[in-house]
Amino acid sequence: MNLALFDLDNTLLADDSDYLWGHFLMDEGLVERADYESGNDYFYRQYQAGTLDIHAYQRFALAPLTTLSPADIDALQRKFLATRVEKIVAPAARGLLEAHRDRGDELVIITATNRIVTAPIAAHLGVDHLLATEPAFENDRVTGEIEGVPCFQDGKIERLRQWLDERPAQYTRSWFYSDSRNDLPLLEYADVAVAIDPDPVLEQAARERGWPVLSLRHQPAEEVFGRVAGR
Repeated sequence: MNLALFDLDNTLLADDSDYLWGHFLMDEGLVERADYESGNDYFYRQYQAGTLDIHAYQRFALAPLTTLSPADIDALQRKFLATRVEKIVAPAARGLLEAHRDRGDELVIITATNRIVTAPIAAHLGVDHLLATEPAFENDRVTGEIEGVPCFQDGKIERLRQWLDERPAQYTRSWFYSDSRNDLPLLEYADVAVAIDPDPVLEQAARERGWPVLSLRHQPAEEVFGRVAGR
């Protein structure tokens, strides 16, 4: 069995669900727009520059949820998926997932975005395995902190290794699809690295290393899969 790993934001999705979640919370009236929007933009610029303090960002992102009940969060998740996420699934994303699934590969979404935001998205895409940054809970309430290693930059490798240690299956080869410079550690770690709609830093690195540079927004899934299946 082979392992097919997928980043989520700006890879399988044609936008950033983490950033959009912040705007969703503003539109729902759960945060003050003026203050929250500036923070959301600040951390997103850090992410794009590869300098994000993931712990500070997650405290910011999770703080509005600390007063909400599980039922409140569930309602927000369902509304966010229906109104913001379904329309930004990259056109070829489902076809690529299906192509890997059809040949028996194990599919995993591995993302820095927290599980509250991403678990419904992974389910919507039909991917059973999700490695995400884990919010901490106490008495079924979000504490505002994170649990364990954040699933970000080198942390993605650590989280993947932890997951593999708990799995009975042995994997022969691994593919990893991502758009982001922040994922260079895991792209280097995977047997096959694929740059999908990459940012400029990743695009340059991919071309220097001979990695495929492809698009799930502008190329059909069969073309994308065909370029990487034999690697």
